[in-house]
Amino acid sequence: MTDTAPARDKPWLFRTYAGHSTATKSNALYRANLAKGQTGLSVAFDLPTQTGYDSDHELARGEVGKVGVPVTHLGDMRALFDGIPLDKMNTSMTINATAPWLLSLYIAVAEEQGADVSALQGTVQNDLVKEYLSRGTYICPPKPSLAMITDVAAYTAVHLPKWNPMNVCSYHLQEAGATPEQELAFALATAVAVLDDLKGKVPEAEFPAMVGRISFFVNAGIRFVTELCKMRAFTELWDEICQTRYGIEDEKFRRFRYGVQVNSLGLTEQQPENNVYRILIEMLAVTLSKNARARAVQLPAWNEALGLPRPWDQQWSLRMQQILAYETDLLEYGDLFDGNPVIAARVEALKDGARAELATLDAMGGAIAAIDYMKARLVESNATRLGRVETGETIVVGVNRWQQAEPSPLLGTDGGIMTVDPAVEQDQIARLDAWRRARDGAAVAAALADLRAAASAGRNIMPASVAAAKAGATTGEWAGVMRQVHGEYRGPTGVSRSPSNRTEGLEPIREAVDAVSSKLGRRLTFLVGKPGLDGHSNGAEQIAFRARDCGMEISYDGIRLTPAQIVEAAVERQAHVVGLSILSGSHLPLIAEVLERMAAAGLGHVPLVVGGIIPEEDAAALLAQGVARVYTPKDFELNRIMMDIVALAEPSAAAA
Repeated sequence: MTDTAPARDKPWLFRTYAGHSTATKSNALYRANLAKGQTGLSVAFDLPTQTGYDSDHELARGEVGKVGVPVTHLGDMRALFDGIPLDKMNTSMTINATAPWLLSLYIAVAEEQGADVSALQGTVQNDLVKEYLSRGTYICPPKPSLAMITDVAAYTAVHLPKWNPMNVCSYHLQEAGATPEQELAFALATAVAVLDDLKGKVPEAEFPAMVGRISFFVNAGIRFVTELCKMRAFTELWDEICQTRYGIEDEKFRRFRYGVQVNSLGLTEQQPENNVYRILIEMLAVTLSKNARARAVQLPAWNEALGLPRPWDQQWSLRMQQILAYETDLLEYGDLFDGNPVIAARVEALKDGARAELATLDAMGGAIAAIDYMKARLVESNATRLGRVETGETIVVGVNRWQQAEPSPLLGTDGGIMTVDPAVEQDQIARLDAWRRARDGAAVAAALADLRAAASAGRNIMPASVAAAKAGATTGEWAGVMRQVHGEYRGPTGVSRSPSNRTEGLEPIREAVDAVSSKLGRRLTFLVGKPGLDGHSNGAEQIAFRARDCGMEISYDGIRLTPAQIVEAAVERQAHVVGLSILSGSHLPLIAEVLERMAAAGLGHVPLVVGGIIPEEDAAALLAQGVARVYTPKDFELNRIMMDIVALAEPSAAAA
């Protein structure tokens, strides 16, 4: 009798979303993770890089190297992948508005390494629609942005046939409150908008292969059964769209190919060790069903609600994947859920809901035309989700139930997170200055002129972008050309001035707002602002949404404002309270500047409240500087925050 091992499927790609401080430090992290068994790279870029600013731009202050790695020119990209052969690596770059530029830098480095560019494998996320809806790193208006997405796709069709030119990203839609049906519909509508535009840029015979190169990046939340069914619904709906809308006959080009990061939104600051179980359960939703299994998985670390994970924390999440793939027998079997009536019924219900939402979007003219509608729906859905947590209808362990817990030994002496040295920013700026001085200025000017001509004429911008990368242009210069040609865009906030129908239970707060407004002599005015480049606007939107429903006069202009613009608005609108939301770690320098400007503008008496992912020691420093209240993710009771704002606006409180 022979004991032969059963055949096993090849595991998915193991990735860790990583990058911080500098290209050199991120390179060391990548090489260490690869040595530990990671099989692909997932690059996190800092916010200036994502939004098209060089590290020394006014809006980049405090943001450099915080949520990812700064890449301002070819030298940075060269350092980022030093010693990593790109023709043997599968690299995912989470980049959208500047995706053509970062891909150009990647191509230039690959050529310097002597790689066969046609062999490069990887993905640029390149999904601007979800940026307008949820993440906020867009630059240009929707139509020219869509053209840039399809420029990348058409270029890769010829030069990088193994590259995924777009990752339709529903991940942030769920983070912004999307229901499963909305997540399905909004993502699929985005893919349709891209493919409809791409049809005119590639030969008809090559179009099916390009449909096969479109990939997706999804979110897996804690509702395990629903998430598993959502992924099966995604695969079936995508197959349906590819056949009926585009006539794709080859099954391999209709395959729903996706990567996943499980839900970071559901990670809790309270009892953070519980997040390990959440991450594991969410991973199972995208791996157990073979017919809807992710092609690549990246897991957050248990402490991401606290701050930047340490290398050990990332290793722990990687080991979770490896144990499932190699120690269990999961990959030895076919699909475990085929024929299950419960699963089948839930999948059909999700598909029906998604089809109805898709029909609504089609009637509006598709995803690009329906951006305002989708944004408003997300804000409403998120308000419902948060309301259920606030009332206890949705139980979150350690947050609204079973709050008593032992101190976590995992936090250690460093607070359980890694901090970025503030000196990193000046170091990065110094190297950027040196790069500018050393390059051939005339060659850069000529390359940027060619890029401007291509963009103005509606030609594919990729050849000129690659040439600009090789000439030594910077991220800010590339994006500056796009801004000059296409203009900038301010996306919808999703928060209308009219109250919603969600005022039940708010009567005591509304009465308090009325009483304070009478004392003030006019309606209590609350200005909500997002300084810097952080585009995670969900929290700010929900605060504004609830404050409006509580009867306050709301001033919320959306994301990406300078401290000067926020203070100017506070003066103009005579704000009684100012609230800032910052989740990127740049709170200390940005809030210090806002406080200085408020004092100079005669607003030193106006209370300033701050919300974000803020460590305890930073919160203490902010309070010492004069901030009235600091809120972190553990402060989920919005009604309590509303009463705090009312109390701060009380004339006697302001005078005190």
